[in-house]
Amino acid sequence: MKKIEIISATPQLLESPFSGSIMKRAVDKKIVQINFHDLKNFSSSKKKQIDDYQFGGGSGMVLMIEPIFNCINFLKKNDKYSEVIYMTPDAPILDQKTSNKLSISGNLIIICGHYKGIDQRIRDNFVTMEISIGDYVLSGGELPAAVLCDSIVRLIPGVLNDETSALTDSFQDNILAPPVYTRPSSFNEMEVPAVLLSGDQKKIENWREKKSFEKTKKIRPDLLSK
Repeated sequence: MKKIEIISATPQLLESPFSGSIMKRAVDKKIVQINFHDLKNFSSSKKKQIDDYQFGGGSGMVLMIEPIFNCINFLKKNDKYSEVIYMTPDAPILDQKTSNKLSISGNLIIICGHYKGIDQRIRDNFVTMEISIGDYVLSGGELPAAVLCDSIVRLIPGVLNDETSALTDSFQDNILAPPVYTRPSSFNEMEVPAVLLSGDQKKIENWREKKSFEKTKKIRPDLLSK
């Protein structure tokens, strides 16, 4: 069973994204175990302090090195981990290739940033991979961690009812997924393309491939260069 350990200053923000749908199903099936770790529990100060002013001056607080170090140390005493990931906007942006790689890796530790981020010494000495979910800044790394976990867990065999579904998602082959339709075939004079109702699987696949290429060329032409 794959373990994902999420280190956070505000772990309560993570409860909702993991309490329903595919994520909950994966946990209930014991395909993956996801644990939240509150940094305050790893602070040695009486007031459970986890942040402080940054050296050199400047606005904003920084998550301290000691609680994060203590938490990572605690986790590594009990298990082995393939990656220690830090969610931060100043990192390579998450893509499908990364999600695929992490879905077949071993256990993971994910550190959620907060305030101005974490002490650089953690990044330099303990983090093995840094991931952003976009060129924008959020209040913390909890939502990005949830996004990363969802993108990973849905790829693990046994999580989705139809395991081939994830293989036809956008970005799996550096191309966007084609349009999809369902019943009824006619609604308020809006029709489903006739080819999808033909039963000719070869024609259907050719149509989907053509539409995928057209969609990618229009919306994300940069993908075609890959």
